[in-house]
Amino acid sequence: MRASKEDRDASFAIFMDQAGPGLLRTAWFLTGDTDRAQELTQAALVKTYVVWHKIDHGRAQAYARRCLVNHKIDVWRATRREVLADVTSAGFDLASASPGSAWHPPAGDLAAADDRDDLVRRLSRLPRQQRTVVVLRYYADQSEAAVAEALGISLGAVKSAASRGLATLRHHAEAQMQTQTLNASSSTEGSLR
Repeated sequence: MRASKEDRDASFAIFMDQAGPGLLRTAWFLTGDTDRAQELTQAALVKTYVVWHKIDHGRAQAYARRCLVNHKIDVWRATRREVLADVTSAGFDLASASPGSAWHPPAGDLAAADDRDDLVRRLSRLPRQQRTVVVLRYYADQSEAAVAEALGISLGAVKSAASRGLATLRHHAEAQMQTQTLNASSSTEGSLR
């Protein structure tokens, strides 16, 4: 016997409460923009709801994550350009995000907001596939096999994209540290004169 619409809606509401914050964090790291992340998450949840009566509820989060990534790719292809978000403003509080709440920067934690902004800036410099793999693998904490399945690519492609993406992020971090060190030393020399 098939479940009633009310039962399906209730089980989907529970799923949204549990999976929504993780999907939103993933979307935010993919887009770097709060509004676009919310739209992307909503689109993934809508696509998941449409097939809710057909899918295995144990794998529903993986399905929704796949919808999220595919929708991001579809939007990018339709516009044929990435629109970089203004990542100089703070993002929302990723740790306490819930589907029904408004997302705001953490009060009094400007260092954490700056770190997130810096991370999003660095992620935005990566090619699309590397960025998606790094976000899914390290920020959504997915296995290499799960990322490969979600993106429809080989396990080797996931490993390669993750390795290259992390190397690029590391290179940008080292270059930024060197620049800061040089600026600090020249500032100190200038004040000694």
